Amino acid sequence: MISKDIKKQFPIFKNYTDNNFLYLDSASTTLKHKFCISKLNQYNEEYSANIHRSVYPIAEKATNEFESTRFKVSKFINSKKEEVIFTKNTTEGINLVAYSWGLKNLTENDTILITKMEHHSNIIPWQFVSKKTGCKLKYVPLNDDGSLDMIAYESMLTEDVKLVSIIHQSNVLGVINPISDIIMKARKNDSLILIDAAQSISHIKIDVQSLDCDFLVFSGHKMFGPTGVGVLYGKLNILNQMDPFLYGGQMIDQVSDLDSTWNDIPRRFEAGTPNIAEVIALGECIDFISNIGLNTINEHLNDITNSYLELLSRNKDITVYGRELNRGPVISFNINGIHSYDFCQIMGQYNISLRSGNHCAQPLLNHFDTNSSCRISFHIYNEIDELNFFEDNLKKTITLLS
Repeated sequence: MISKDIKKQFPIFKNYTDNNFLYLDSASTTLKHKFCISKLNQYNEEYSANIHRSVYPIAEKATNEFESTRFKVSKFINSKKEEVIFTKNTTEGINLVAYSWGLKNLTENDTILITKMEHHSNIIPWQFVSKKTGCKLKYVPLNDDGSLDMIAYESMLTEDVKLVSIIHQSNVLGVINPISDIIMKARKNDSLILIDAAQSISHIKIDVQSLDCDFLVFSGHKMFGPTGVGVLYGKLNILNQMDPFLYGGQMIDQVSDLDSTWNDIPRRFEAGTPNIAEVIALGECIDFISNIGLNTINEHLNDITNSYLELLSRNKDITVYGRELNRGPVISFNINGIHSYDFCQIMGQYNISLRSGNHCAQPLLNHFDTNSSCRISFHIYNEIDELNFFEDNLKKTITLLS
């Protein structure tokens, strides 16, 4: 069970002493845990040196702390340490695969499969690769409720499909895709699999060995950590066949006047000085999540999500998208006669933070014949007890805007 005192571990709540701040936008970014903030400050104040370069004490400490996070990530997802590559975010991880694997391996005879529920960061890189290589980009359709059409998916897995790139949990509907089944079917077709785990990594256990995915991407800022750090996992045998994505310092082995050779994995894909403090702070957040337990976090989020779904379903003027889906802690909805932007702006005046817009998923919103929705999303600092505060202001806002 998540303690009600958990909020005390997130310093932002100190700014709202009367408990009237409700943060419902964790799908966009989570609030920052005190361990994250403390570690960022500690690095900058005590051992702010560059890594992998020098042998003086604070530089060695920085390097050891940085590489300690790589080990923590590998343990968290059950990979080899060398298979963990630090990026800026999920988006950069997908782009790295698109540039380094896609441009090299795809031709006009090949196909990439994605779905209509993808975040734009898992659409646009593949549009780019398709235009550059001539390969086809195809979309697996959705059922009426927004769930993935698995019958269509299986029929689309023809021998020309070289990559399936798919989101684990939708950032709009919260729908959790049947990843194991998706991967199993792709394996029979000899297709590679990339999983976008940005929305699921902080509350669902992901074991890359058990799943047998080829790539996995996620961001630190969606697991109580800092912005500017993400992770790309890739199978070592595939990474070793890929060329660098960025060129410069640290990713090289030997440099001559006219030619260069590349460093070993993972540093081949980590050109230049990385976001050192942010990577180190991410390690603290992984420890925090692991100590609570992903099952405990997920149970807590399920209870809250179901409570909000029940509340919203009582209002006949509210349309919840994908109401019956197997979902994570994300709910998107619209209110008849009220634009999502107006609703979210007024709710913000009551210190209730939620998102409006297309959520970087325009093809998915088009599926529901809308171009914008309200979105609420939760994490461990949310409580069922907050529901009354939300409901009171929901009613006031609807009355004001009607």
